[in-house]
Amino acid sequence: MKTLIPTLMLALMAGAAHGADWYAPQQPFAIYGDTYYVGTHGISAVLVTSSAGHILVDVGGPDAAQQVEDHIRQLGFKVEDIRYILNTHAHQDHGGAVAALQKLSGATVLAGPSNEHILRTGQPDRADPQYPGLTPMVPVAHTRALRDGEVIRLGPLAVSAHFTPGHTKGGVSYTWQASEGGRTIDLVFADSVFAVAAKGRRFSGNPLYPTAQADVERSIAWVDSVKCDVLISAHPEFGGLWERKAKQATLGDAAFIDPGACHAYAAVGREFLARTLAEEKAKGKP
Repeated sequence: MKTLIPTLMLALMAGAAHGADWYAPQQPFAIYGDTYYVGTHGISAVLVTSSAGHILVDVGGPDAAQQVEDHIRQLGFKVEDIRYILNTHAHQDHGGAVAALQKLSGATVLAGPSNEHILRTGQPDRADPQYPGLTPMVPVAHTRALRDGEVIRLGPLAVSAHFTPGHTKGGVSYTWQASEGGRTIDLVFADSVFAVAAKGRRFSGNPLYPTAQADVERSIAWVDSVKCDVLISAHPEFGGLWERKAKQATLGDAAFIDPGACHAYAAVGREFLARTLAEEKAKGKP
């Protein structure tokens, strides 16, 4: 996984995961145990299933709604059995399709406090480092703000919410366990941990979000320290998902296991932050 760091840095700096790339088609597939990838090629969405109902982690942008619905049904599950939709952060590319999937399923939508407000109102946060380059979204019904460390339980499922702000003020990552062939592993759905600001704005020294740098540093440290056998990052290519998926045909679902993946993801986040701060320092004080 360490060999991916330069590649991921180049992709991030070039803004590779955006626009049409977000919606590139992707066949759904099993990840491990009761966990399935149901997103597009450029934006992760994961379904955690049980006989008591399902939990959907992230959905994608507005044009992803139909793909995610089709993928869930293609795998033999019912969208109507989704009980919770969990959001990492309320930017359009990760939250734009939440309203459509919530309407289809009747699920309760859970997010970090500030992101819950954005989903509920559909209006971007002016304190967000990427504001004003953010798009309003369709308001979402049946939302609730999460608590840091809260465990979302549904039958045998237990998904834990971990506040990982910085990229946004209300960012959340999620962890759970899955079992297959007598082996139980730890899965991490990691929110974005990248210090990104809109053109003309700064990530550091933002008076509306003065703790952005400290927040993203703590979030990166959390990713680096969490128990992590399988990483799914908000943008799948930044966590090396497709390199591991290519080995699934020969290794089975064990191909997704990489205890070093979260460490590498954290390293990319640190390097990206360092570059952002260096560029902002070179430009002088805000």
